[in-house]
Amino acid sequence: MNLKELKEIIDIVTSNESIEELEIEKSGVRLRIRRSSNHVGSVSTASVASIAASPTITSAPAPSKVLAEIEELFYIKSPIVGTFYTAPNPDSEPFVSVGDMVEKGSVLCIIEAMKLMNEIESEVAGEIVSVLVENGQPVEYGERLFAIRPR
Repeated sequence: MNLKELKEIIDIVTSNESIEELEIEKSGVRLRIRRSSNHVGSVSTASVASIAASPTITSAPAPSKVLAEIEELFYIKSPIVGTFYTAPNPDSEPFVSVGDMVEKGSVLCIIEAMKLMNEIESEVAGEIVSVLVENGQPVEYGERLFAIRPR
């Protein structure tokens, strides 16, 4: 799937109010478009061949026009079930914030499991694009915690 095809699909979905969700798989790339409640489309793709780094397309919140950007992101996933914490204690600053540059091995968060605090380290060097979990929220094994744009 090329960028032109993706833009055409996005235009069709955003212009047709009756389409709430669309999923297409072509050449090992899965495209899923879901209209949110305010009728602004959100789009993401996941390569079947690549589990760790999946390309994503995000849409701008403009009702009549959707802007698409493709970027490779690496997702840090939870290695255990537990409670996610952004800082070592409630009075401390978070380990990382959106926009921060991290090195491989940098501590990103803590996951508490059975009263043990487990530091979760970055597997790649890059920029924190998104923190996908709220502080104090329970997480499952394999749940995405951070999106990082590798450098």
